[in-house]
Amino acid sequence: MLLIGAALLAVSVVASKVSSRFGVPALLLFLVIGMAFGSDGLGIPFDNAITAQTIGTIALCVILFSGGFETSSKEIRPIATVGIVLATAGVLMTALLTGAFIWMVAGLLYDGGVIGIHLSFLESLLMASVMASTDSASVFSILRSKKQGLKQKLRPLLELESGSNDPVAYVMTIVLIGLISQGSAPDWGGAVLTFVLQMVIGAALGYLFGRGVAWVINKINLSNASLYGILMLAMAFVVFAVTDLARGNGYLAVYVAGLVAGNRKIILKKSLTNFMDGITWLFQIVMFLALGLLVRPSALFTSGPIILGVLVGVFMILVARPAAVLACMAPFRKFTLPAIRYVSWVGLRGAVPIIFATYALVAVADGFDAGVADLIFNVVFFITILSLIIQGSTVSWMAERMGLGKVLPEDSFGIDLPDKIKSALSEIEVREAFLAQGNQLKDISLPGGTLVVMVKRDDDYFVPTGTTPLSLGDKLLVLTDNSEELRNDLRKLGVKC
Repeated sequence: MLLIGAALLAVSVVASKVSSRFGVPALLLFLVIGMAFGSDGLGIPFDNAITAQTIGTIALCVILFSGGFETSSKEIRPIATVGIVLATAGVLMTALLTGAFIWMVAGLLYDGGVIGIHLSFLESLLMASVMASTDSASVFSILRSKKQGLKQKLRPLLELESGSNDPVAYVMTIVLIGLISQGSAPDWGGAVLTFVLQMVIGAALGYLFGRGVAWVINKINLSNASLYGILMLAMAFVVFAVTDLARGNGYLAVYVAGLVAGNRKIILKKSLTNFMDGITWLFQIVMFLALGLLVRPSALFTSGPIILGVLVGVFMILVARPAAVLACMAPFRKFTLPAIRYVSWVGLRGAVPIIFATYALVAVADGFDAGVADLIFNVVFFITILSLIIQGSTVSWMAERMGLGKVLPEDSFGIDLPDKIKSALSEIEVREAFLAQGNQLKDISLPGGTLVVMVKRDDDYFVPTGTTPLSLGDKLLVLTDNSEELRNDLRKLGVKC
């Protein structure tokens, strides 16, 4: 088992290199590798939906906490309202539109003998609800691995939406499974109350825990700096577990906790970010591999799931998601039509819909129809593959085509100072105006208390002297006690700092 697990991880890491070269999302390749090694492939037996669901839940805790931890509250604040509207009303509208379409199309396919199961309206709505939220793992991974910069604050908007829109889909999934299994009349009032309580408790506990995480990290004073990351990881799991026990939404809580902790002053933040980034990739690989192992391609790639999956997937990409996004974003005049179209395009499906689909598989023991559960799982899995291929592979291309892409500032040095040091590090790129008085370092006028400590030229790093000649495109690592004055001086030269 250890050899097989190591081989799967190694193959996945190599696949990520292939994905970056050919523009295919790495998460899609992780799914494919899991399918290739599964019972229909190389023969690894794995059919335990509860285990896959548990792995997915644990992984999402890490992914959501890490995503929040790396998100700036300054970037989120201007788009918070529209992000929340997308995460709530947008998900509900997507589910309702898609559910009605599934009910209509599935009925036609059943009458035509394409699928052997007749889906009721509630079962159709359940399938749609499972897929209604965008996937945080996919959005965070693709936007950050591609280093995709976006205008009009679209990147924080997409990350906020994907990090906070699971509660609506989760509550709808759980409520609908209960209604279908029990055969009782829908208690929509109870469903709304459950959703409100989940959101309120999740957000409140996430905020409190986020402040607590930052306080503990700053105050505990561990002798081994490597243990801080492990402590933060443990606290992320505590946030989810306690919130879930309190009947709140754990997914929302861990995202909010990461967001709050990451935007407070916290020691070793650079090291903690790097640690969480590595752990996040590990859990993403394990989660997508497990979900890939769970599916049986012989059942997935049959005419019923494929035809229904293609029809529903195309409808979600071209109709349901754009209609919901337009209705939610149009009242906010700050967004252009290309921006609205781009947000609707990046409605990525991924691990979250598949994990929610396993709830139906698990509910078979409580009376849920096994055939319906299998159909939902296979269709959702197929649509996830479709979404990652069509949308995930074109995130950057669509941004450039719509004129919304921008270059993100590069961290060339990767150096961070402890909080107790009051000086600040800045990275400056040498431009034409910078060399107006000469091309040597001593010719550049810098504020007092400012020192250029290192230069990066192409792939070379060196410590400069006053007579070091500078070239266009050089990156300077500047240590200063006068950040504001340095920023003002550079702004006059048209240089960003």
